[in-house]
Amino acid sequence: MSAVVPGRKWDARYAGPVPHDTAYYAKCTLGGVLACGLTHAAITPLDNVKCNMQVNPAKYRGLVGGMRTIMTEEGARAIWKGWFPTLAGYSAQGAFKYGLYEFFKDTYSTMLGEENAAKYKGLVWCAGSASAEFFADIALCPLEMVKVKVQTSVPGTFPTSFGAAVAKISADRAVTRFPFGSLVPLWSRQIPYTVAKFFFFEKAVQFFYSNVFTAPKETYSKGTQLGITFASGYSAGVICAIVSHPADTIVSLMSKPANKGKGFGQIATEFGYLNLATKGLGTRVLMIGTLTGLQWWIYDSFKTIMGLGTTGGK
Repeated sequence: MSAVVPGRKWDARYAGPVPHDTAYYAKCTLGGVLACGLTHAAITPLDNVKCNMQVNPAKYRGLVGGMRTIMTEEGARAIWKGWFPTLAGYSAQGAFKYGLYEFFKDTYSTMLGEENAAKYKGLVWCAGSASAEFFADIALCPLEMVKVKVQTSVPGTFPTSFGAAVAKISADRAVTRFPFGSLVPLWSRQIPYTVAKFFFFEKAVQFFYSNVFTAPKETYSKGTQLGITFASGYSAGVICAIVSHPADTIVSLMSKPANKGKGFGQIATEFGYLNLATKGLGTRVLMIGTLTGLQWWIYDSFKTIMGLGTTGGK
């Protein structure tokens, strides 16, 4: 039941049991930092192999084989190349992604009004997540460019330490287009990914509480609620990986020396559109499914600890 004060316009921020005030958004922002930064950093080895499979599929033919190749040529620690820009970049992205999603979701719901907000809930989820990701990618882009360059450069041709890598890519900005040269393909990858991530997550949660766990949400234990969160997040992640994979491949290919100065369309044509959609996809499905499930679980766990409850419902 919405808490509406007589004489005051309905406001989505105060429609639930927990007011969505500045403190609420701040906590969601911190939850996003933890959810995205920690999970992306933890799967750096998978991401490293995936990026190399996209850039040089003839050499890096699979997850296990690709990891073995990297370790044989560069040493066991090389599979962790790029972990720091990954941690920093995705922490910044997560702050905007989750914090602004909550903000835009409330803002757009309030603009529509109580009845239309409920009627067009899916549209609100899509618009809120797309708006949030637009700003999140601006924060991510410079660090993502550093990460990909560190991971995919021929060994010995580019620094692997963070400070030296930033200095090098910045010094060569006329060629690398640092810091925002990859922003357009990043938007092309991340906005569809995030819209799918949030929309299908919310729909999956809605499905579980409407068809499987049909009692009031608050009657279930926190463990059960967080289990629903993880299952919904994993399901959404698989869809996300498929939707965003071609643009993700473009981002990786842009760091290849042979593609310097080429436009996105030329790179896509030369690599092949089927290859864009399939090279490294299996690894990315495994990576993004697990990643998205864990992200939502960490985010909702943090929200639960903060007394905000889990995301979504009937």
